[in-house]
Amino acid sequence: MCRTYNKIGSLTTLKLHLEEKKIYDFKSLKEVLDFQKSYAIFRQQLISHHENLIEEEKKRLNKDLTDLNVAIEIQRQQSVQILTNEIEQLKQELETLISTVSINLFQKLANPLKHWNYKRKIKNEEHNFDIVVKRSISKLVADYRIKSNRYQFITSHFNEAVAQSVQHSLLELERKKKTVDELDSFIYGALGEQKVVKILENLSDEYFLINDFTVSFFPAIFNRNENDYIKSVQIDHILVGPSGIFLIETKNWSEKSLKNLSLRSPIEQIKRSNFALFYLLNNEITNYHLGLDIHHWGEKKIPIKNLIVFTSAKPKEEFQYVKILTVNELVSYVKYFKPIFSYTETNRITEILLGMGEMK
Repeated sequence: MCRTYNKIGSLTTLKLHLEEKKIYDFKSLKEVLDFQKSYAIFRQQLISHHENLIEEEKKRLNKDLTDLNVAIEIQRQQSVQILTNEIEQLKQELETLISTVSINLFQKLANPLKHWNYKRKIKNEEHNFDIVVKRSISKLVADYRIKSNRYQFITSHFNEAVAQSVQHSLLELERKKKTVDELDSFIYGALGEQKVVKILENLSDEYFLINDFTVSFFPAIFNRNENDYIKSVQIDHILVGPSGIFLIETKNWSEKSLKNLSLRSPIEQIKRSNFALFYLLNNEITNYHLGLDIHHWGEKKIPIKNLIVFTSAKPKEEFQYVKILTVNELVSYVKYFKPIFSYTETNRITEILLGMGEMK
């Protein structure tokens, strides 16, 4: 089986864009596609979940109201009993004071004041009786009123209660859907690259596949033919095999996209990448580090074949320096060429490329 390095570029970019929007739900491209496909189902499931939550809340409120009714009545009775006992106690103490014979001048002077004080306390207790009882159950009554209002609202406006409950979750779901839809180009790109990777992974272990190869140049390198200074390149796939290197760009384009003049030419893109890759591999320093087997005619160069693989529509035209293929044509095309490198050499080439590329 072909040895594979790095995740596919479009998938990495897709994940980064999602994380920028604080979306961490998706662990794979399949989960993203399933979300797009089943959005309406997920939305209805969310609403149904909150309908169940409101039904459960209604049942819970009904029970709470029953329990609060009982608790209020118990608290009322206890408060009435306590206050009644206090008043009776004061009256008994007053009766005792009245029946007590004063034995000295001080008691004769003090007793009327005591009588007045007891009567005042009894009068106050009786006057504030209802207020004190009401205060003792006020928290329970307030809780009952809040829950009763909520229960009545749910009973008479169930759909509105559900809408209020689910509102935040629906807004978040819709935000997620909008974000994912805006990343359609990366999703389709990742889908196309994934198809190519799965096909190439079926090759034997003589092949090495590097996905999302990125390299930067300081200073920039100059492509005289194109009058272009190249600071960096990103290549979808580099396949290193016995017959050399296959530089592969994947396009999951529709017929409409093929005719879209505003889209960047993949031919220009791959020729630019080819120049950069040739610059990296075919020079004295790299050849020294590669240590390729010496041919009796001289130093061996590393051939680079440019491939653009279309996973959907494919242009009818042929182009110079670039082979246009479908996914199904890819493996047979790669195997068509005769081997020129040993396993050791392809392994060395791969290690050099991995060392040059930016870490993923």
